[in-house]
Amino acid sequence: MSKTLAIVQARMSSTRLPGKVLKELGGRPLIGFMLERVRRARHIDEIVLATSTDASDDELAATVQALGFGVHRGSLDDVLARFAGAAEGRGADVLVRLTGDCPLIDPTLIDRAVEHLRGNGLDYVTNGEPAMYPDGLDVEAFTHAALQRAFVEAKLPSEREHVTPYLRVPEAGFRRGSLAGAVDLSSLRWTVDHADDLAVVRALVDAFGAEAALQADLFDFLRVLDARPALLKVNPHQRNEGYLKSLQQDAASLAA
Repeated sequence: MSKTLAIVQARMSSTRLPGKVLKELGGRPLIGFMLERVRRARHIDEIVLATSTDASDDELAATVQALGFGVHRGSLDDVLARFAGAAEGRGADVLVRLTGDCPLIDPTLIDRAVEHLRGNGLDYVTNGEPAMYPDGLDVEAFTHAALQRAFVEAKLPSEREHVTPYLRVPEAGFRRGSLAGAVDLSSLRWTVDHADDLAVVRALVDAFGAEAALQADLFDFLRVLDARPALLKVNPHQRNEGYLKSLQQDAASLAA
């Protein structure tokens, strides 16, 4: 019997906005808001938070457990190992990777990624290559077998920290697929890495009210931006800042 597990990675020690996942959003912790949206995906059978064993994440783990979601704690820096641990023993053949700083994640996109992976017999699917959706709506789906292989074979710092880069290396031979959007919305930023990001996300949620915002989709949020175009200028940050920094660490590691 097939099972799909959503693994949401989060930690409190963010360098750009520490404690961001427990900031208030819609009358609840940001991570709780996100998990409620993930729960609305039809193809997700179980959700687990993957956080670290570091004491800084004690409050996060306790909060998520109190909300009724599973928690796995593992390495702070080797996030690939943390994912492998979170998936172990849960009986899932398909995994969905989400990051805890994306509270507006769209359940429909999660379902589409899982359907594309299963329907085409793929190892890995992303809606981030090419990047056409707003930053903050990124979804990756992959098989448990692919994750287990990456855990053994991936060596570079970026591959261990960001979980899936090894799955995208052509030489690894994984069967990959992508979900492209109808129009390019990649300039929109709905992830939360900075205080101004949080201000934008709060404005989008407040436009509906907390409960209605839990049910809002991509197009609902786009209509808010159409009505309030000034929000487009609030948080002009580079996409994937953390991953680009990791690539620099890869270069240093290979040069050593």
